[in-house]
Amino acid sequence: MEVRHVGQRDILIIGGGPAGAATAIRAASAGATVTVFEKAMPGRDKICGDGLTPRAVKALEELGVSLDDAHRIDGLRMIANSTVRQLEWPGIAPFPAHGAVWPRRKLDERLMELAAKAGAELLWGHEALPVIENGRVTGVSVGDQLWTADLVVVAAGAPGLVHRMLGMERDPDEPFGLAIRTYAESPRASERYLEACLTLRDAAGTPVPGYGWMFPAGDGTVNIGVGALSTMKGFKKLNLNRLQDSYRGIVSKDWQLGPDLERPRAWRLPMSTTKRHGPGWVAIGDAAGLVNPMNGEGIDYGLESGMLAADLFLANPSSAPEQYDKEIGLRFDAFLRTGRRFSFLIGHPWILRTGLRFAVGTHGIANITLQVMGNLVDSSTPGVGGLAMRSADTLLGIADPVLRKTRAAG
Repeated sequence: MEVRHVGQRDILIIGGGPAGAATAIRAASAGATVTVFEKAMPGRDKICGDGLTPRAVKALEELGVSLDDAHRIDGLRMIANSTVRQLEWPGIAPFPAHGAVWPRRKLDERLMELAAKAGAELLWGHEALPVIENGRVTGVSVGDQLWTADLVVVAAGAPGLVHRMLGMERDPDEPFGLAIRTYAESPRASERYLEACLTLRDAAGTPVPGYGWMFPAGDGTVNIGVGALSTMKGFKKLNLNRLQDSYRGIVSKDWQLGPDLERPRAWRLPMSTTKRHGPGWVAIGDAAGLVNPMNGEGIDYGLESGMLAADLFLANPSSAPEQYDKEIGLRFDAFLRTGRRFSFLIGHPWILRTGLRFAVGTHGIANITLQVMGNLVDSSTPGVGGLAMRSADTLLGIADPVLRKTRAAG
């Protein structure tokens, strides 16, 4: 097959989700030539909980994205058995004291529109693959077409062919998550609090490390779903549809839910990767395993990592991949490592039962749980929340070998 060289760009981006769009907006706004390859067509929907943390709101504001079409969220209601804690987002600098719910079809559409407005070229219906020459990524190909660039940004989400080609698959020794969601009408769809039920059980009555959620979208509908971690006993046999039905039965009366508006759809949550950069390329967002194991959230990390990749390229194209990996590590690795270790801890049913009572047992501890669930903790977080996570990282680091050795069989 004869290959046709289409052109040279500064940056080529594989994937048109929030992470890829954030890179495109940032780089193109500064004058870089950018092409985004998205394998789906315009209007595509990404299965997601649709929740935006205060961290995500800050990132969107930094990109110049108006949230006028999103539904404002002021806090989180956490439920563990009979205990209910409703807390407002704390407004820890530099993050605002509010989040949002914005269905991904609309959010992704807005971000891609802004990328195009900034000057990025958007190629829909193009499934791009990296081109590797002498160990370096030099561009991407789509069929017999070839584009070359100084940097290729992988924003392709969960592991697939692109990841395998670059040797950056999920670490098999680390946990991952599965989630499922649908939409339903509810008279409470304009509420300004997310709701998370932390006490789920499977069909056999086994406690599930994960949670069920009700995210009001402000348009007459709510996003209802459940997620679970792979560290639980019986995970391989876990039926997400049954877990979703069970959770729906718990919340249906209180939320006065109508019938499902679409068939519940499931997806995988990557929480690790064996590699996130190499000569000529970087991985961002979900593709880099930047998902909080304690809530399954990654939109904010996708936006931040996308902007960081663009900024480092603009500053110095040759050093961008290595500098990106270093800075992402300094910003997120400790927190995400703690989350993965924590997932092994709560994979033990008796620890999970005790831990959930503790997580919402007092107002002070619940506030720390809130910060974790809101992705408001990282290496630079001040105060009690940051101290708690740094202490947890140390203690769980000591316990980690035992936790992994005694993990429940899937």
